Amino acid sequence: MALPPLRLSSGDPLADRRAAYADGLAAGGDPAAAADLMAQALDMAPRWTAAWFRLGEWRSAAGDTAGAVAAWDRVLALDPDDALGAALRIALTRDVPDLDAMPPAFVRNLYDAYAPGFEASLVGALSYRGPQMLLDAVAARGPFDRVLDLGCGTGLMGVAIRPHARWLDGCDLSPAMLREATAKRVYDRLWEQDIAQMPVADAPYDLILAADVFIYLGALDPIIMWAAASLAPQGMLAFTVEALSDGDFRLQPSSRYAHAAAYLVRVLTAAGLVPQLTPATLRQDRGEPVESIIVTAARAG
Repeated sequence: MALPPLRLSSGDPLADRRAAYADGLAAGGDPAAAADLMAQALDMAPRWTAAWFRLGEWRSAAGDTAGAVAAWDRVLALDPDDALGAALRIALTRDVPDLDAMPPAFVRNLYDAYAPGFEASLVGALSYRGPQMLLDAVAARGPFDRVLDLGCGTGLMGVAIRPHARWLDGCDLSPAMLREATAKRVYDRLWEQDIAQMPVADAPYDLILAADVFIYLGALDPIIMWAAASLAPQGMLAFTVEALSDGDFRLQPSSRYAHAAAYLVRVLTAAGLVPQLTPATLRQDRGEPVESIIVTAARAG
């Protein structure tokens, strides 16, 4: 998924004009000249976070990796919450990206920007089939008394699971996505939540679903342990990830994480869950199938 457009306005008309000229140079195929002109604009507006981020993009496109990282470091200094995803860009410059999870502010910003056209893009353009395939993996164990749609987005998974759930909760980091989900009227309760900060459920769930959510997390140990603690005795966790052939997990150029089957088995087993992994193709990306894994994991015993 592409990143959302940046708000390129500094409040200084002269700086804005130079940035506009720089944008034209970049569009014409000269990122190095665009970067030079943007640096001049930033001399006039040194706290212009979006422009520092764009400067990093253009320096990177021109082959100046060190200069790009310096620009993105400036973004992080101005915005420690990192709504633009500078830490993600820095990590992707390394041979082995070392970012364990995407900044929550960046994920919120990304999905707030895409919420209105999200489903048309994901289902229509990318042939996304995750919710139906995840439903097929769990439906035989239903109906379920209490279900949580973790990272529910616009509610695609909620629509699929609603006929099998007596009670359906949903949570997501993006307020704009939650508005789309609310309009579907399939959830009994919705709330805004960073899934990395989830409290253990007061009333345990029979089923916790995460459709295309863990692709924005690298290390899954904390969220898997949380899910195991929030499941009823016969409960099940079911989720999708993109497949990785070696290692544990890796941040990919697509700005999504992939996870290895052996890593998933190890983390789920350590949490007291019995995993079952099924290879699948859940979507297309640039016309190519994205190899994925459907995971179901029941409480041991």
